[in-house]
Amino acid sequence: MARRAKLAIALLGLYSLLAVLFSGLGVALWADMQEGERRAMQAILEGRLALVVFVTLIAWAVLGLAVRPLYRAYVEAPVSLREQTLVMLDVNPALRLADIGAPEICAFARAVNTLADRREALRGDVDDMIRQAKATLEEERNRLAALMSELTQSVIVCNLDGRILLYNSRARLQFQVLGEGGGLIGLGRSVFAVLERHLIAHALDNVRHRLSRGSTQPSAVFVTTTRGGQLIRVHMAPVLAGEPRDAGGLQDREPSISGYVLMLENITRSLEAERKRDLMIQSLTEGSRAPVANIRAAVENLLEYRDMDAQQRDRFLGIIRDEVTLVGTRIDEVTGQFSEALGARWPLEEMLGADLVQAAQRRIERLGLPTATDGIDADLWVKVDSYSLLLGVTYLASRLKEELGAPSVVFRLARAGRMAHLDLIWPHALERAMTPLNWEREAMRIGAETSPLTLNDVIERHGGEVWVQRDEGARNGFFRLLIPVALNPESFAPGAFLHSESRPEYYDFDLFRQTEEARALDERPLAQLTYTVFDTETTGLDPSSGDEIIQIGATRIVNGRLLRSETIDQLVDPRRRINPESIPIHGITQDMLRGQPTIDRVLPVFHDFCEDTVLVAHNAAFDMRFLQMKEAATGITFRQPVLDTLLLSAVIHPNQESHRLEAIAERLGVNVIGRHTALGDAIVTGEVFLRMIPLLEEMGIRTLREAREAAERTYHARLTY
Repeated sequence: MARRAKLAIALLGLYSLLAVLFSGLGVALWADMQEGERRAMQAILEGRLALVVFVTLIAWAVLGLAVRPLYRAYVEAPVSLREQTLVMLDVNPALRLADIGAPEICAFARAVNTLADRREALRGDVDDMIRQAKATLEEERNRLAALMSELTQSVIVCNLDGRILLYNSRARLQFQVLGEGGGLIGLGRSVFAVLERHLIAHALDNVRHRLSRGSTQPSAVFVTTTRGGQLIRVHMAPVLAGEPRDAGGLQDREPSISGYVLMLENITRSLEAERKRDLMIQSLTEGSRAPVANIRAAVENLLEYRDMDAQQRDRFLGIIRDEVTLVGTRIDEVTGQFSEALGARWPLEEMLGADLVQAAQRRIERLGLPTATDGIDADLWVKVDSYSLLLGVTYLASRLKEELGAPSVVFRLARAGRMAHLDLIWPHALERAMTPLNWEREAMRIGAETSPLTLNDVIERHGGEVWVQRDEGARNGFFRLLIPVALNPESFAPGAFLHSESRPEYYDFDLFRQTEEARALDERPLAQLTYTVFDTETTGLDPSSGDEIIQIGATRIVNGRLLRSETIDQLVDPRRRINPESIPIHGITQDMLRGQPTIDRVLPVFHDFCEDTVLVAHNAAFDMRFLQMKEAATGITFRQPVLDTLLLSAVIHPNQESHRLEAIAERLGVNVIGRHTALGDAIVTGEVFLRMIPLLEEMGIRTLREAREAAERTYHARLTY
């Protein structure tokens, strides 16, 4: 041991020894004195007691000041370095120990830093090997993500407890459109929030029964009604666990089911179309029966009585003519009334109208005919069979070039109620002023590409019309095609409350291994819980004096993963002025809050978002106080367990000076992005919390109850708002 360390220990020992000796000596002398001696001593000290106490305190203070630097160098410094070492070991490998304490302690810290550098170098080599080994797996994962994101059918994968493991954009979009809580579809959430439990249980029983009978493709189909009255057809297929085998490699029992895949289709419109077709058939049948019987009777009379007089023959011919006219009129009425139902089987897709025009321009320009646009509605979506419609537009352009010598064509696209006007404009010359009346009724042909369909066939299948028109003032002619308008899919997503990325994380197959058995939440391991990490921005710091929430940001942690695609980032109209001194902190101005929803609309959405999760926040007492102040006005009560990263930091690092979020993030190696926005702070808090979990486990704090109890014992837990 170094000489200074020995000296420090010796001084500390001397300090303690002197305290014990002086105290013991005083007690012994007092006990050995006679009663007279004690009275004499009391008389001597009686007037000098203050001086004795003062001298004693000065002596102790001087001795304490002499020992304090040694205590900091040889006692406090090793404790602080131990905490930093644990962070470096478990959470932030890039952290290095500070040069604090005695020279011997600093030398030891530098040696630890050298070992950490070597460890990082070895870890880098191992990471390279792991990265190479995971390349194929990551490629397959990306393929799955791309496939699920682009599927046009709604797909949800669940475990046996009904917890969602995977879903695609179409599924979330579908339930948002139906108003069935699409924002609540998320990893780890229950599918029973949107679908009836008993229907899924019944379908699962059917799948198990078919599987037990040796079916190679066990599945079940059922139809359910949403709260909004929409009909959903659900196709269920099982997810089979690994097949157990005996020692000989043979399967010893039937494979078990670990979950199921749900493919959902909204059949409300198709059933309505089927109903309309049935009504059309019934109407034609019932409406034509009597006229056909009359025609048949008249024809039979004409054929049987060939020698009838002219007047009688004319009367029967008149009956036939009238009844045929009646049948024709009836057919026209029915087909007009049910035209939409007649075309319902034609497969149409929703696409941006501008994309349709661009595709048409590319095809036409390959014919050597220049194109341009004039007045394209950039936000207009249409519902079309793009292949046949592009073929028809290209066909018209080729005829314009070949027969009318059109030097160019111009596209125009605009909304007209339920339909859109797609105009194909060409400049016409007076000497070639013929009107192309019959092109739309001829079979389409473009070079070697032919189609048995006419342009009229294509447009009628879209439920639209086509005609040619002149604009003599502009010396133009144009074909006008009426095509159906589609709703903008982007308008379905409730962007006021939810935020997502281009490739969201909509899957987590590790949830297959989780069960929702009847263990109390407090006894669940921290790593297995689902969390909602949130933060608020406010008009000021005093909720009791009327300060209000002006922004709520939240994200979710499921199975140890921060889901950046499942978030809330919502401004709130506080219906009061913002304190000017708080604006530089959060950057939210009064103008930004104008027109935003009020807290009574936002709070129910946030409550649904964090249902069945543990709330996590930094300095949670502050945020929870604002939420609790709104319980009476909104009827929304937050009864979820709450964890505070500020308190947990004090548990993990009691000897660190600062427990601000920035300081904790720096200690744990978390990049701070978007601070002092509600969502930015929530994401940073979530990353910090994930790195705290292994540090808590090192301290023996593994369950929610243990974390809460440890946090409540810290000094910071006594703060109130």
